[in-house]
Amino acid sequence: MSPCRPPRLKVRGQSVYKSRGTSYLDLDDLACVTSRPEDVVGLHFFSPADVMKLLEVADTAKGSDRTLATALDFAKQLGKQAVVAGASEGFIGNRIYAAYRRSAEFLIEDGATPQDVDAAATGFGFALGPFAVGDMSGLDIAWQMRKRQAATRDPDTRYVDIPDRLCEAGRLGRKAGAGWYDYVEGRAVPSDVVGMLIAQARKDKGISARPVSENEITDRLLGAILGEAAKVLAEGIARQSGDIDVTLVHGYGFPKWTGGPLWWASQQTPERLAAMIAAVAKAEGIEADVGRLEAALAPLRAEQNEIERLKAGYD
Repeated sequence: MSPCRPPRLKVRGQSVYKSRGTSYLDLDDLACVTSRPEDVVGLHFFSPADVMKLLEVADTAKGSDRTLATALDFAKQLGKQAVVAGASEGFIGNRIYAAYRRSAEFLIEDGATPQDVDAAATGFGFALGPFAVGDMSGLDIAWQMRKRQAATRDPDTRYVDIPDRLCEAGRLGRKAGAGWYDYVEGRAVPSDVVGMLIAQARKDKGISARPVSENEITDRLLGAILGEAAKVLAEGIARQSGDIDVTLVHGYGFPKWTGGPLWWASQQTPERLAAMIAAVAKAEGIEADVGRLEAALAPLRAEQNEIERLKAGYD
């Protein structure tokens, strides 16, 4: 949704401007062109806004404590679950989800099918897999973002153009009647057209498809989430691990019973997590940074140990 002519919240006779409906605007840039940058805040609603409880409240570099407090109070009045995020592209949720989606696309290019990836995601506990979600929300949203970023994209970074090919073919998701899947009477079915498009994309890059197991798919999807979550925490975009867990559970369908991605990870062995991060890094062609994730998990592991100690005291 466009930030132009944003609504105002009255605060002691002044106004607080808010950007709404997208996490892909630079709020600090917007603040710079106002006469009161301290009164700029971002409110990122999740679609459908009348159903989804999560609301990311984006604090800008020059935003005041009063403005942030007002936004949080406004979220409470709306009955939303508010999470404070730094004003970076994607905020908390979309930035982590973008890494998850990229990992899913790498898996497709390596040899998996969209339905393989979606089945692994739902097998872990997601309500929908990443490709079913993409079709539901519309593939053109991310496509516009990728086109905007094209000029500054590192040419050495692995980039999967299969989603671009889908959009160029008019396959924009459910609203267009075709996306990663075909839709027959509203029901998603595997698409031969998409299969041929993926095969051609692999051929153009000289990639030979290989079998990809469900376990590998799951570990690479989760590894991408965890790796980016650790970056978001280290950079201060999220103030605490719980904000990431709340965001992913309430906004992106991460299974509630796990407690969220970082809480779930704190219950896994360091060896398993290291293997997951390494697999993601290898697919992306970058160096793995396991230490950053372990640093993010250290307080949670200590909390887990304290819980176990207390439980043992009652036995």
